[in-house]
Amino acid sequence: MQLARWVILGISSVASLITSYAVPMELRSALISANLSQSIPTPTPSATTKPSVREIVQPGEIRPLSGQLDRIPLVNSNSPEWIKQPGILLSTFPPNNKATPAAHLNFPLNGEFNLFAHHFTHDPKDRQTLYIGVLVYNPGTKPITIALPAAASYRLEPDAPFQSKPPILDNANGQVFSGPGIRAVDTVLRGQRTREFPNQIVVQPRSYQLLMNGDISTKGLIKPVNGRSTFMRLNSNGSIYVATLAMFAPKTASGKERAPTLPEWQTLLTTGKLATPRDKTPTPPNGTGVLIYGRVAGVQAGSTWRTQLTDPGQARLSIPKQGQTIAYGLSTLRGGRLGTGQIQAAKLRVRYPDTAYESHGNYATYYDLTLPLTNPTTQTQTVSIKLSSPIKQDLQGVLRFRQPPQDFPFFRGTVRLRYQDERQQRQTRYLHLWHRIGQVVDPLMQIKLKPGETRSVQVDFYYPPDATPPQVLSVTTELLKPE
Repeated sequence: MQLARWVILGISSVASLITSYAVPMELRSALISANLSQSIPTPTPSATTKPSVREIVQPGEIRPLSGQLDRIPLVNSNSPEWIKQPGILLSTFPPNNKATPAAHLNFPLNGEFNLFAHHFTHDPKDRQTLYIGVLVYNPGTKPITIALPAAASYRLEPDAPFQSKPPILDNANGQVFSGPGIRAVDTVLRGQRTREFPNQIVVQPRSYQLLMNGDISTKGLIKPVNGRSTFMRLNSNGSIYVATLAMFAPKTASGKERAPTLPEWQTLLTTGKLATPRDKTPTPPNGTGVLIYGRVAGVQAGSTWRTQLTDPGQARLSIPKQGQTIAYGLSTLRGGRLGTGQIQAAKLRVRYPDTAYESHGNYATYYDLTLPLTNPTTQTQTVSIKLSSPIKQDLQGVLRFRQPPQDFPFFRGTVRLRYQDERQQRQTRYLHLWHRIGQVVDPLMQIKLKPGETRSVQVDFYYPPDATPPQVLSVTTELLKPE
């Protein structure tokens, strides 16, 4: 988009509030876990601020996202994000007969649910391999089948290292990624499973079974930092319990590492404590002062936000006037509602007292957005659809960007576009985005609409781990070029 369509203001600095989530490791010299969920104010203006920085204000309408999250549970295991001492990460088991009752949230799962686990380790003792286990239990008297329509698990090294990418790349084959969580949700978006996951498992009555026994090794790495991100879609035909657990590799008599066994995971579940170190305690919902979101460890109420983006009370979305934009907030949260007044963060049905009150960032939440675009004018119009990361703020009717953007990635992940082209052929495109804070980016696509024509565009994605909300999905009608 040409800058003529923006209001450009010269500034000496940009006052903003940036909430940091999973900071890419390459940007952390010490690579040590900090409180990555604390609000960090931008430094005050100084004589060293480069005068070439320009703030770009995009006028137009900013709408809240219609619809709401569904009620499908998502088991969200993201605290502690950085693990030094083994233990229980998240347990939905009942607390009875457990050495640490407070570590068990007593939340049985039945039917469709999702599971997300995102954990790292650094500088482990003697560079021991850390294992992440996902344990399920059938408390009933009949066998239970758990289907896995899609599931993926990747390590940071060597599977999906954090890497800078161009702002937009074609990703038809899923080979573009910039982090393990980003790759995992991309795989699930395509309805695929990585090789360690079967299409289903059967859990016998009053029996345990492992869904995953995944290693995180730092051996051979220049810097002893690694992690694993796992995302599964699951469907159980009976009531089960599930837990995510962390354990350093046991050793054989000769001192060689081996994978933990099922009985060892059961023992950890029964006798273990919560893994440490614990993340910073979040600010209560009505709290004041510095806003600390906290990391998530609990079961969130809702996995999918599916909606048709239309004009209020209408079945279609009339494209804006030439040069104007309609934008919708995505993954808005308490400190970044973009003037919409809307908080999309999923509520947690159960959680630990020192972890997040909501799923701030909606990691691994599925956004399925359909735009039934209609051209009410008497001229053919070119419409651009864009996903971008404005500077976080809460001003009504204003989106703020800057050139150059702040050198910090805000959104990294794959989105899918499905639409009919001008020849009425069905098209599907996968695009990997790598956007910095406030970056002015190119559209995902442009579509030409004839006078009176209506055509739908579907944009869907799982909100990628290691992204930082909020974003906007915008529709802009381009200015006609002079003949």
